[in-house]
Amino acid sequence: MNDYQNLLLKLQAENFVLQDINLYLDTHPDCPNGLAYYRKFRELRDQTVAEYERTYGPLTVNGVRNGGNWTWVETPWPWERNGW
Repeated sequence: MNDYQNLLLKLQAENFVLQDINLYLDTHPDCPNGLAYYRKFRELRDQTVAEYERTYGPLTVNGVRNGGNWTWVETPWPWERNGW
């Protein structure tokens, strides 16, 4: 597996954890451990997204860094990369 694949798998795992803890927090909104776990994985996911976008370009339209032009279409879409 290459670096691109590893980064996407890491991101998928972090997204899964966040979705799972989100479901838990829906029924336990005041759980301090659950909230801390969510914050921890949200930070990890944000770091992974930032690493991906630094290396490969925007993952979603929210990752576009507008420097005077619309850069969303200047790099391959995540599913168009040959790394997979």
